Formats: sequence, structure tokens, C-alpha cells
Amino acid sequence: MRSIYFEKNIPKIMLTAALRPIWPDVVFSRLAPTRLEDVPDTPLPESDWVRVRNRLCGICASDLHLVFVEADPRVSPAALPGTERLYLGHEILGEVTEVGPDATGLKVGDRVIMDSLEANCVVQKIDPPCRHCREGHHILCENTHREHGPQGTGGGWGDSFTIHQSGLYCVPDELDDEAAMLAEPLSVGVRAALRRLPGANQQALVVGSGMIGLAVIAAVRALSPDCRITAMARYPQQAEMARKLGADDVIGKEDPYEAAARITGGRLYSGLFNNRTLVGGFDVVYDCVGTGKTVRNSLRWTRAGGAAVLAGVYLKPMQVDLTPVWYQEVDLLGLLAHGTEQFNGRQLSTYELTTELLLDKKLSTDGFITHRYPLEHWREAVKTASDKKSGAIKVVLDYGHG
Repeated sequence: MRSIYFEKNIPKIMLTAALRPIWPDVVFSRLAPTRLEDVPDTPLPESDWVRVRNRLCGICASDLHLVFVEADPRVSPAALPGTERLYLGHEILGEVTEVGPDATGLKVGDRVIMDSLEANCVVQKIDPPCRHCREGHHILCENTHREHGPQGTGGGWGDSFTIHQSGLYCVPDELDDEAAMLAEPLSVGVRAALRRLPGANQQALVVGSGMIGLAVIAAVRALSPDCRITAMARYPQQAEMARKLGADDVIGKEDPYEAAARITGGRLYSGLFNNRTLVGGFDVVYDCVGTGKTVRNSLRWTRAGGAAVLAGVYLKPMQVDLTPVWYQEVDLLGLLAHGTEQFNGRQLSTYELTTELLLDKKLSTDGFITHRYPLEHWREAVKTASDKKSGAIKVVLDYGHG
């Protein structure tokens, strides 16, 4: 089967990173750690595993970080052990083609979306499980990096993959393929919203209107319809989509500090060396970019006692002024991906909640998918996804099995 993977080959990673400034397409060459190859279509590793044939897979910014070798080896996740081969693609809509004899709740032909390829305590059959797995928070499993137990083959950027049965969710018949595939990024937006949901008449700011930022806007509007949402968007298609999803205000080319003060009625102060801060800003700020600059600004745009939620993925060390955390008692919260949260007295997966919101028409997927490519054109797909001037919101690999 065909599959695209990232090889943890340090010489290749270092060489590609060094050459990229003068040869951008080196990331698609044989010198790079990312490649499309035919890999063996291995048997199911254990009796409770399944095989899935891909139908659609979105290109996520976390995939692009690997392709463009943007991860710095000094960040915390880089210190953890892991497999030598990372199969790309997790925003998957697929179809079950093989079921192990001990796999339950799944059958051949089921449409599924993927929870995670990571090996948590359930997958590794660790007893007793870690505290997080015991409480249903598998995304935070403390044994994921023990490299214990079987490994799957393949991911979303390929023809098919194998996975433990617990890593899949069945898709309701009422959801079409596109909506089902988008449930993964939308569920990240839902979890970000639930990390600190603004109340009625409170003000929320979403920094960055890429796929995750737009998902946060949609989720906040669905879960807290009477709050006021402001979005920061750099590109026309992002601004248009933000408004469509329910943003009341969109900040584009305007000075963001002045715009934040105008929208919230807060007071803007300036000190030496262009040192600016806002007093009386937004109740909740969702940083969907995650760079040192945006984290710094997000904390300063949050009103005293409010919360800044870090939903962006940035794999480089950063210097951030954390004084608002103690001086203004701003809560700085983070999230890795979708997961388990409390909502209206229920503990449930944000996949489940997202599916409910989609079925109830409180979330819409119209307009998210802007480009489709077959797997053999993956290089062009990656270039389009990484160039927001292309008009891209969500770029999808389409396997033509729908």
C-alpha cells in the first residue's frame, strides 16, 4: 500500500533544515525525511485490531510542521521516545475493511473517524492503567511513549492503516463524508471552547482564523450563543468564513491593540520600547497560532481574572512575558487535541459532542473544504495548504472511494 511517513533520521532532518532557506523544495526531495512509498500491507498485529481504507484525509498544520522540518529538538515533546517512523494524517474519514476476531462494535463497511494512533493504556493492555486513562482522558496517557505493545502501519496520508479498535469512532449515517472528516478539527475547536467558555454577554477573542481558529469560532457560537466573538484574520477567505460562522467583529489590518481597546472598551497603555498592554480586555482569548508573539499578546489582551487558552501548535522554544498570569491573575490554559470534557453535567468525548452539534445543525461544515487532491499530488496539496494566499482553508486528500 502507498503511505506517506516522516522518518526520524537526524542527519536527514538537519540537512533538510539547513538547505530549505536556499532550496524550499528540498522537503519534497529524496534527501528529506518525508516520503511517499509502498509499504508492506502487514497482517493485523493483534486480534482486537482493525484495518481501515481511507476515503478522505485533511492536511493539518501539525503535519506541515513535520514536512517542513519546523520542530526544534529542544522543545519538550522532542525529549520523549517514540517510533522511528511517523505516519502522517489524522483528520481521517475511512471505511473498515477488516476486523480482528476479538474486535467489538465494528464491522466491515462501517465509516469511521480516528481518535488517535497513539498507544494508550487500553491499546497496550496495561493494568492498572494510568490515572488519565482510568478517567477516560486517553489523550493524556502517561504510558504512550513506553513503546510497549504492537504498532500499527499507515495513517491518513495513504491508502489504508491498521489501528486498535478503541482508536476509532463510528460515523452516524446522517453525516456525509465531508462533515465526518471535519469532525476531528471541529472537535478540537469544541474542546478549546470548553476549556473556558465565555458566558452570556462576555467577550471572546480568537487569534488566528485558520482551520482551528474557525473551528473555535463555530464552537463558541454554538455553545454560548449570547457571547460576543471577535476574530483576528489575516486573509480575505478567513475573514469571510469567520463572519459566516458567527464572529461579530473581525480585526484585519487594523492595529490589533487599538482594535482590541475599541471593541472591548478597555484602556490601552503604552510604555517604553513600544511596551503596550490593555486593561479591561476580553474575558477569554483563544490563541490558535501559538507563537511567542501571539501568546504574549493574548495574555495582554485578556482582562484581569480572565483566561487565555492556547490552542495553537508551535514546536519551537519561545520567550513569553508571563507577568499577566500573576499581575492580572489571568489563567493560561492549554490543550493538545480533542478529548474528554464536562458539558451540561455530562462527561463525554468532544467527538461525541461535535457529532451531536453537527446532527442538530448547530455546527455547519459548509465552506471549510476548499481544495482536493489525489494522493499522488500530495506535494501540490502541501504547497496549497501552507500558502494561505491560495485561498485555502482546508485542503483534503481524496481517495475517490466515496
